[in-house]
Formats: sequence, C-alpha cells, structure tokens
Amino acid sequence: MRKFTIAGLGEVLWDVFPTHKQLGGAPANFAYISSLLGDEALVASRIGADDLGDEVVGRLRSLGIDITYLQRDAEHATGTVKVEVAGDGQPRFEITQAAAWDFLEWTPALQELAGRVDAVCFGSLAQRTKQSRETINRFVTATRESAVRVFDVNLRQSYYSAEILGASAEKADILKLNEDEVPVVMQSLAAPKVDQLHAAQWLLQRFELKLVCVTRGGSGSLLVNRNAHDEHPGYRVTVADTVGAGDAFTATLVHHYLRGSNLATMNDAANRMGAWIASVPGATPAADPVQIEKARATVDG
Repeated sequence: MRKFTIAGLGEVLWDVFPTHKQLGGAPANFAYISSLLGDEALVASRIGADDLGDEVVGRLRSLGIDITYLQRDAEHATGTVKVEVAGDGQPRFEITQAAAWDFLEWTPALQELAGRVDAVCFGSLAQRTKQSRETINRFVTATRESAVRVFDVNLRQSYYSAEILGASAEKADILKLNEDEVPVVMQSLAAPKVDQLHAAQWLLQRFELKLVCVTRGGSGSLLVNRNAHDEHPGYRVTVADTVGAGDAFTATLVHHYLRGSNLATMNDAANRMGAWIASVPGATPAADPVQIEKARATVDG
C-alpha cells in the first residue's frame, strides 16, 4: 500500500484536565491517527523553548510522529488549554493566549514541506493571530495542485471571523465542520438558513469544494460531494471523552479520500475511528490493531 505524506498544520499544545495533562491540538491528533493508518504523518507547529515544549517533543517521538517541522520559540510559552469534561463526555475549553503556536513562522523548511505533502489539514483556531494566519495561508497556497487541502473549521471561543472562514474555505478541497458549527458558519457567511444537507450543498457550490462533511457526534455524519451524499448513523459506544474524536474522523476520511474510496466507505471508516477514540480516554491512545485494520479494510459498498 502506498504511503502518503500528510501534515497537521497549526496548534500543538497540552490539554490540561483537573487530574492530568495530555498532548493536544487538532494537528497532533490528526497526525497520530494518520500514522496509525499507515501514512507518513508529521506536525507543522511551534512550541516554546521550555519544559512543556520538551515534553511535546518527547511525546510526539513516542507516538512515532515526525517533529522535523516543529519550531521552538524562545519568547513564547508552549500552549495550554484548560479542559473540563461534562457528564456527557463533551469537553469545555479555555485556551491560553499568546502561545508559541500563535507565532508560527514561514521558513524554507515549511516551504519545502508544503511542496511535497499529499494532504494538509488546517483549522480556524491557529489563525487567531495575524502571523500564524499568514503562515498557514502561505503553506496551503504553496501545496501542489494535486494535494488535498482540508479545512477543519474547529470553532473555539471567539477565535474566528467571517473573513477567516471564507478565505480558508476558498483554499480548501474538503470542508469539515460539526453540526453545532453549521448554523454559526452559515450565519457568518450571510448564507441562507437551511437544513444540514442544503447547507453542505450551498458551501460546496459557493467555495467550489470537492467534499463537505458534517459530523453529528454519536449520531454519525453527512458527506456531500458534487454528485451525491451519504449519511451514516454512527457507532454506539460508551463514551470516555470525545476529545480528539473529530480529528480521528478527519484523519480516516482523508486516508480513504486519498485512495479513491466512495462516500459510504469514507463515512463508515471515519465514524468507526471516531467512535473508538471517543470510547477511550485521550486523543492519542495506544494503537488498537483490530480497530485500525477494520478502518483501513472497509470495503466499498
């Protein structure tokens, strides 16, 4: 099986829970699941030249993630997020300001990486500052025409704007958002008030996308391309916490998209991996070969 080169671009940080901390940030979570599925996965981000930064490096290495494109910042601290998990497993986030990832620099190394990735996933949170936003935009613009550009909306607190959402969608091939984000995004873009399917179709046409994905938590997801749509009911699991479940979904979706899978296959595999991550504590658990093989071997139906 061919290995694709896949990058998670943006924030890398520590999720700080009441009793412990764990590696977080959508790019790291996305890259980890991509690596479990067999692709060459790496993270392009920025961390502090501090103890927490050293711990990020150690953790990523232990997960088998390439850290070549992880910048160190002597002036700004490694990012942290205070996380509280509600009784339904849904997390609440409080994100520190002026973290190292807010100052991601455009470098020759990032330009080299942009020129060789087969897919890159980026979000809105890491674009909350001008410097990081410009670097992310330059990276995405510098990718090859054949590369798959994935905009995972990932709204957090007030760290987004209509300008960021629109400009990011313009650069993307795939747009992924959850059911709570759909009305927010549509209102921000002055779009009509419609149901999820028609919202996805509007976004698809407005931004000339190849695929729009709406996740529905434990109730599955909706995938829409230019020719068809597919709905999946999701997999029922006992939820430990949902941190990273959406990132696992996205990574698995991209894995199959790169291999030409149909909508039903992508949807089933992505829901399977998202449900697995939701059923275990943390976004980067030890590999479960059974779950991984099922997600990789899903047969087109």
